[in-house]
Amino acid sequence: MEIIPGIHQVDGVSGNAYILDRDGLTVIDTGIPGSGKKIIAYIRDTLRRDPAGISTVVITHFHTDHVGGIPALKAVAPGLKVAAHEADAGYISGQVPLPQYPGINGVLLKIFTSIMTASAPVDIILHDDDRIVGLRCIHLPGHTPGSIGLLDESTGTLFCGDLLRYDGKALAEGPAGFVLDLAASRDSIRNIATLSYDTLLVGHGVPLQSDAAAKVREFAGTLPSG
Repeated sequence: MEIIPGIHQVDGVSGNAYILDRDGLTVIDTGIPGSGKKIIAYIRDTLRRDPAGISTVVITHFHTDHVGGIPALKAVAPGLKVAAHEADAGYISGQVPLPQYPGINGVLLKIFTSIMTASAPVDIILHDDDRIVGLRCIHLPGHTPGSIGLLDESTGTLFCGDLLRYDGKALAEGPAGFVLDLAASRDSIRNIATLSYDTLLVGHGVPLQSDAAAKVREFAGTLPSG
């Protein structure tokens, strides 16, 4: 579905995958393994574009449900470049072992990633305040060390990965069991609460449109201090 002109969310992909249809095609996050087919079909059937025109895939963080579609996209667009923050790039490429999460969630995540593995070389290393495809990269550590947001100042849109979720009624933090550093994650929420945007696009859930920044500021005010 088209959220605002030129920004689309691909239906039926977990976690959310977004497409920027501008001068070229940019994909932001790619869902679980197997989701690449849905992204390709959306580009062909809905956008009426050639998937070979995908120039860039930007990954908000290394989790399998965000990088899983990369191999399929690379198969149809061999020239595309994968971009990610330097602190997550090694996890995405498979050069660095994935961190161990505590408790039962850690066990489940280890099983899930062993079954549904997806790794890809990272071609573009991002840092805080870098610019890529017209978007400003914002380092938002906590959920993972290299989690990022992407601010599209031209449309007032912020892609925040799994820093926050929105179910159509209320904002929520990402599940604590999958957050590596909860204090850092809350600081990152406070960080984006200082920015200006109208629309918030999350890694799981639905778009938050209209006064999104004000609602994030309100939510950030409810978080424990320290």
